[in-house]
Amino acid sequence: MDSKLVLEMIFNIIGGLGIFLFGMKSISEGMQAVAGEKLRKLIHAITNNRFTACGVGTLVTAIIQSSSITTVIVVGMVNAGIMTLTQAIGVIFGANIGTTITAWILVIKIGKYGLPILGISAIIYLFSKNERLRYTALTFLGLGMIFFGLELMKDGFAPLREMEQFRQWFSHFAPTSYPGIIKCVLVGSILTAIVQSSSATVGITMGLAFNGVIDYPTAAALVLGQNIGTTITAWLASLGATTNAKRASYAHIFFNVVGVIWITFVFEAYIKGVQHFILWFKGHEVAASVIENGQVTYPYVMGAIAITHTIFNIVNTIVFLPFVRLMANALIHLVPERRKVERPRLTALDIRLLDAPAIGIEQSQQEIFKMGKTSIEMMVTLKDILQSGSQIDTTKKDSIFQQEKNMDLIQKEVVEFVSHIITGSIPHDVAEQGREQLRIADEYESISDYITNILKLDLKLHNAGESITAEGINALLNLHDKVADYILLLNNAVKSGLKEDAVEVEKKGFAITELMKKYRSEHLARVEKGQASPLKSLMYTDMLNSYRRIKDHGLNIAEVLAGEK
Repeated sequence: MDSKLVLEMIFNIIGGLGIFLFGMKSISEGMQAVAGEKLRKLIHAITNNRFTACGVGTLVTAIIQSSSITTVIVVGMVNAGIMTLTQAIGVIFGANIGTTITAWILVIKIGKYGLPILGISAIIYLFSKNERLRYTALTFLGLGMIFFGLELMKDGFAPLREMEQFRQWFSHFAPTSYPGIIKCVLVGSILTAIVQSSSATVGITMGLAFNGVIDYPTAAALVLGQNIGTTITAWLASLGATTNAKRASYAHIFFNVVGVIWITFVFEAYIKGVQHFILWFKGHEVAASVIENGQVTYPYVMGAIAITHTIFNIVNTIVFLPFVRLMANALIHLVPERRKVERPRLTALDIRLLDAPAIGIEQSQQEIFKMGKTSIEMMVTLKDILQSGSQIDTTKKDSIFQQEKNMDLIQKEVVEFVSHIITGSIPHDVAEQGREQLRIADEYESISDYITNILKLDLKLHNAGESITAEGINALLNLHDKVADYILLLNNAVKSGLKEDAVEVEKKGFAITELMKKYRSEHLARVEKGQASPLKSLMYTDMLNSYRRIKDHGLNIAEVLAGEK
């Protein structure tokens, strides 16, 4: 064959595959931006009900347009302790159904319009000021790239029909016998494991079959293998993760491998059933050819491949769905906990969740709530210590210091996680929410610092053999209660996100400032009477100022919630 033709063929195939993959990514980003709120609602809808979890997995994958991304997110959520193993298995089952929608998109006969769709969508995306319109355009831009990429691959595959060497080589993989079926399954598995996108390999298979390079039975066997190859992504995501996350990835592998194994035993009957359906529905044989632009093509095989892919995943899910809990229990026994105790994660953030910003930003919000809850816990423990007098509980003291370290780590992880999210292609509201989270996390961390500072000052007084007067400790405890109530009110405002609640927090803050000034004046009066030593006076004043600083950082959070810059 002419070397120039071979080079053109290679360029078309590689270029088409690259455009196809980038189109898949663009559709995913666009759909997540447009349907971000729906995605969050879907994730919250997940329960231990296997049917609900399966339905959520199907819908999320249909929106994201990638079972690989869905399963990676699931592994990340299990790793973070947000999702149970039973829930994860149900979602994974649904993801296998949801991913079949890509094949049906490819069946639509608008491939020649891929380039115009791409061009018009790109213009709208680049020049539109309306954000929702821009991300809708990004979705269609991805769709156009998928169709255009598939057309390029089709053109690239066409010359392969004339290559006798290729036909002879591929004849060794013909599914005319059970070993031949297994060979095709392995080829599909390996190719998908390399590309890490079953949608792309299904597109390649469709392109080969459309041009008559391979027949329908071969394409069907390849598609079955692609269901196995796609599990590599979740397995790679589970490396270094918790035992439960590994179990989730193994459930995905087990589900697809066992499913493919049982259907290979009825392969002949299965593909004949699909062929009869196409003949009944379309009135044409799957192998019927059509001449397009002077070239012989096989368009009916595209629908047959999509049906093969969809029915297999639906039937496989129906077969396995009743045994979700049984599978989860079996995996717990087969994949035991590590002997070495796993470090409990301090946050629910995981880089695997970065593939879905709409879900990721929701999880980082949960960490903000956790920081607020920890602040209240620290205040409760601090009050117990202040009331204890000279008898300081070492356990409670260590608890506050440890919680302060945890708050530092949570803030660090939130900053790293949210910074990755807001630097990507995301809607303005998600980016704004991310920036607010960064500011709130910083303020909560500062609150924990000042709570710890009050404890340190109290310890210094005890070590110096000093004690605060009865009037002073009563004033301090009263101020402490007011500030603790203030933080509790603040936490409720953070959870509700309502500006009205934030305004209420601001009003309470001014009252705390006035109370702090009053107690400081009373303390200075005691100093003038000689009731407090210089060291005690300094420590006590610093404690009052620390409470005021806690209030100030809470006020900063309220201003963020109120929309003030």
